[in-house]
Amino acid sequence: MADPAPRRIPEATVARLPVYFRSLVELAEAKTTTISSERLAEMAGVNAAKVRKDLSYLGSYGTRGVGYDVQYLLFQMSRALGLTHDWPVVIVGAGNLGQALANYGGFGDRGFPVVAIVDADASKVGHTIGDLAVEAMDDLPAIAAERGVAIGIIATPAAVAQDVADHLVAAGINSVLNFAPTVLNVPAEASIRKVDLAVELQILSFYQQRQQGFGSVEAADGVAGAADGGADTNGDGPRPNVSV
Repeated sequence: MADPAPRRIPEATVARLPVYFRSLVELAEAKTTTISSERLAEMAGVNAAKVRKDLSYLGSYGTRGVGYDVQYLLFQMSRALGLTHDWPVVIVGAGNLGQALANYGGFGDRGFPVVAIVDADASKVGHTIGDLAVEAMDDLPAIAAERGVAIGIIATPAAVAQDVADHLVAAGINSVLNFAPTVLNVPAEASIRKVDLAVELQILSFYQQRQQGFGSVEAADGVAGAADGGADTNGDGPRPNVSV
């Protein structure tokens, strides 16, 4: 009898699993043996009902009054996230960002060894970055096949990122992490995740201005009132209108 198809896990749940996993690793390192859904929710920044629902997709329901076994939950989550074996990574782009990523040793420790860094600029080929020598973009298909590359990281300017994505998919690399500030189109069988540092900074800017009182409705009203010749109720002049 054929094995049943694996239960589909919603994308929102998949996005939270690494956060739970990181929390569980901390608990395991602290020799904690069990964890309640309430405590895990607190560590992950979500509510307990959401934790219980997410973990139910892994087939883990915990024990009433006891909670979840940390080691067993780590095992289940490692298996669900595909962390039971390594996924070799290639970085495309040997500029400042690509060099920084290649020099970061944490990827290998987490099961994502960087096995190559490639660039289309012939003047960069052969230069050593960390333990790797920059290789030619034209050699990407052979590199992917010989080293079992599973994930490609795009660390190039936005103008060439789509071409790089096309090359990665053509080389059989269907999992792509894009650092270029642009939207990429890939075939349905490929998976792409985007890391936009500017967007993250803009989100922080939103919270920063609220902390300083620039982003509130009251502050905006105060600026409008001052511009209209209204009274300054704070006694210290109108506040600047900060745009994000």
